Amino acid sequence: MERVIALDVGSKTIGLATASMRARLAQPLMTLKRISVKKDVVRLAEICSQHRIDGIVVGLPLMLDGSEGRSARLARQVGDALGSELDLTVHYYDERFSSVSAEEFLKQQGKSYNRRRKEIDQAAAAVILSQWLDSLTF
Repeated sequence: MERVIALDVGSKTIGLATASMRARLAQPLMTLKRISVKKDVVRLAEICSQHRIDGIVVGLPLMLDGSEGRSARLARQVGDALGSELDLTVHYYDERFSSVSAEEFLKQQGKSYNRRRKEIDQAAAAVILSQWLDSLTF
């Protein structure tokens, strides 16, 4: 894998972040408004093609007890469909508290409330990707 994308899948939006495996530095990319799984996967596949993505990480919003609820099932549905569309392995990563970390980071950068609302999902995707990269052992 050389270029990786991370998805923070929500019911209304999907936050995206990318990273080079060499640099191991996650960068927020964009936030997409959700339409449907099928249409979202088509758009995500186009973005992955444009950015030459060869690895996918999807944040898995587990419940506090570690079980999977509705949000985790939605994330898996999008991740599995995108992985099938691109014929790539999807790595799922526990993303509990990623939005809290992203919100704190954006506050520290001095972002206004409105700016934070626009950037939170892509910032959360960057947190997920950073944590996943940190978890890898080489």
